[in-house]
Amino acid sequence: MIESRAFMQRGWNVKENKSEGRVHTYTFAVKDVFTIQGHASSAGNPDWLATHETATTHAPAIRQLLHEGATLVGATITDELMFSLNGENSHYGTPVNPVANDRIPGGSSSGSAVAVADGSVDFALGTDTAGSVRIPASYCGIYGFRPTHNAVSIEGVIPLASRFDTVGWFARSASLLEKVGSVLLPESDKHLTSFSTVYVPEEALQLVQPKVAEAFLAELKAMVGHLPIVSIRLTTDRLDTYMETFRTLQGYQIWQTHREWIETHQPTFADDIATRFRWTSTITEEDQKNAEKQVSTIKAQLQELLQNGGLLAIPTSPDVAPKIGTDPSDLEAHRKNTFKLTAISGLAEIPQVTIPCLTIHDLPVGLSFLANKHNDLALLQFARSVQEKEEVLL
Repeated sequence: MIESRAFMQRGWNVKENKSEGRVHTYTFAVKDVFTIQGHASSAGNPDWLATHETATTHAPAIRQLLHEGATLVGATITDELMFSLNGENSHYGTPVNPVANDRIPGGSSSGSAVAVADGSVDFALGTDTAGSVRIPASYCGIYGFRPTHNAVSIEGVIPLASRFDTVGWFARSASLLEKVGSVLLPESDKHLTSFSTVYVPEEALQLVQPKVAEAFLAELKAMVGHLPIVSIRLTTDRLDTYMETFRTLQGYQIWQTHREWIETHQPTFADDIATRFRWTSTITEEDQKNAEKQVSTIKAQLQELLQNGGLLAIPTSPDVAPKIGTDPSDLEAHRKNTFKLTAISGLAEIPQVTIPCLTIHDLPVGLSFLANKHNDLALLQFARSVQEKEEVLL
């Protein structure tokens, strides 16, 4: 058996409630960006680890799960300062994608995804800013969930860009994904909306590989049953505006957040991470203000589309996981197309669930549904109903 290398530290048995709670029979791991009592988080970088202290308490999301009986078994590897979608870490190693050992696991919550996919834990927490739960879930063939922004407390989590940062989670079943949501989501976000229409953006299908688009449409029709599927256009530029707006707002805040630490400690980053941080330092306040105007339009458009029980359906990623050692220029092109898909929920602050139901050349690709803000539990229940329906058909 190949060692997955998913964990920074493991072998813990942290449990508060021994016999009761909604998740008392389950084990979990957390991305190495959460405060864990007695543990110093690395954020995927040794210089960060050396310049930050051991935590004296647990992050609220961890406390909630422990209170409901789950057992914490370890902290998992992340990309450096969570600033990648690849899952490769030059300092601590790259977690091995258990469904395709020669391919990247996806980042930045790579370790958490791999720990779930290889069966080391039942579920895991990650963070998702620009796709860092959704993309590794797609590459590793598991369920992943990004909630409505601020629906789950981000307190006690090392930030990348707080206006987009969310606490997300992974599981191998939709039922457990929903059960974790029942613990973490506030009562106010547990609406039971009935979904009425599924919208498919034409631009999304133009961005993905033809075989992905073909498999997506065939599977979608089988999954949604009687719900009408409506083809729409969100933009006239293949979602370029979405990507650029997201990257500008994210990059500007990343530099505001981490500039002082970077300039003070001069950390050693992998080349691609260093290049991204240098780029963030070039984003001007005027760039940021222009992007703010654009995001208001995008939010309003998506809210109107989804407000009456609408669902948006897209392939989670444009293709299967790239091979380890893929040419950097090819990897960057793939990353940009990925960003165009993941930016939708980030800009609109809406929940997204990715379901492992597409197979291309024997490799997984996720199929995602996005709902309006605060329809998180309804979306998780919808994913569970889809899984149950597929199990009956099998």
